[in-house]
Amino acid sequence: MGRLPSWAKKTLGPPSSLRTMKEVLRKRNLHTVCESARCPNIGECFSKPTATFMILGDVCTRTCGFCSIDKGLKPLNVDPQEPENIAITAKELGLTHVVITSVTRDDLVDGGSGQFALTIKAIRDTISAILVEVLTPDFNGDECSLMTVFDARPDIFNHNLETVPSLYPLVRPQADYRRSLEVLKMAKSSGIMAKSGIMVGLGEKKEEVKDVLRDLFYAGCDAVTIGQYLRPTRNNLEVKEYVEPEVFLEYEAYGKGLGIRYVYSGPFVRSSYNAERLIRG
Repeated sequence: MGRLPSWAKKTLGPPSSLRTMKEVLRKRNLHTVCESARCPNIGECFSKPTATFMILGDVCTRTCGFCSIDKGLKPLNVDPQEPENIAITAKELGLTHVVITSVTRDDLVDGGSGQFALTIKAIRDTISAILVEVLTPDFNGDECSLMTVFDARPDIFNHNLETVPSLYPLVRPQADYRRSLEVLKMAKSSGIMAKSGIMVGLGEKKEEVKDVLRDLFYAGCDAVTIGQYLRPTRNNLEVKEYVEPEVFLEYEAYGKGLGIRYVYSGPFVRSSYNAERLIRG
């Protein structure tokens, strides 16, 4: 793909804000998806300050083509201090909406769901008034693992479809589109706000995106994010198209027309970008 169009370029933001946030995170051996996935919004989010904490290490057992997080069959050991450290850090930063995500840990019996539950509990025990959002892997569709997270009662359960079904073999080779939809249905059935997100610019057709939005509506999804895929490294999939801003507006209008309560669509939109604004308005 050629040069980035002007609307797909973003500055990093004040170096001091980036440095301050990173110092806080490193002090307690914490990771953020903002850093590991090389998110273009890192400067803006870190200067607020906000962050999406990534639990269970920074090595993923899956090989998704879009993601720059390190991959391997021997991820880090689960850190028993991680839930408490995240809670303390969130309180220090004065966060009112915290997002907890993770690498996929197919090597763990529960897929890491227990660590999600412990982290949610630690945050609630430490901060009296806070919204807790989780962005989880699919846990291979295991109902027990999913119920472990649901029973911890996050305010928002987010699981991303990432792309259209036809591109799964290329983009998410170890995932299953229908399985991910079932995960979202289970979250909604448990009485938790369900959220999902996709990327565009990977070669999908416009009608395929609209089909995904319909599937998410029928799955009971309350909130959807749609953003431009940007290639994080040369080892990742190439961008097939830079989608024009007006197309994002079209997708947003279509999703809302279906009845999806919140649809946040734009070139720099990511799952956790302005997460608090999406829900609180």
